Amino acid sequence: MGATHWTKDELVAYILLYTAHSNLEESNQEKNIIISKVDMNTFQKVHDEFDADNDYQSLQKIIKGLKEHNYSQEDLTDLFTDIKSLFLSDGNYDAIEKNMYMYLKKILS
Repeated sequence: MGATHWTKDELVAYILLYTAHSNLEESNQEKNIIISKVDMNTFQKVHDEFDADNDYQSLQKIIKGLKEHNYSQEDLTDLFTDIKSLFLSDGNYDAIEKNMYMYLKKILS
């Protein structure tokens, strides 16, 4: 499965998974937030792909996916709201997560 075949849900799950891993941990709270956005099958499918990708591949897929789904400014705003709530879900919005948020805003906006 490549980015060209992603549904919008798969793209969102992948992006949230990518951001959840910014501090190299994926907490249960973060996992639950992702699963609340997409179904369990989608989560598992995307997780398997994510595990096989390196950081560069992940970013390329995210950028390509956003272009293919013609993300508007409003879509991006919603996406960044989801990313922020993901980071806040474990009650600890640390420097690594803040940097990831700023970095993604810069390259995806």
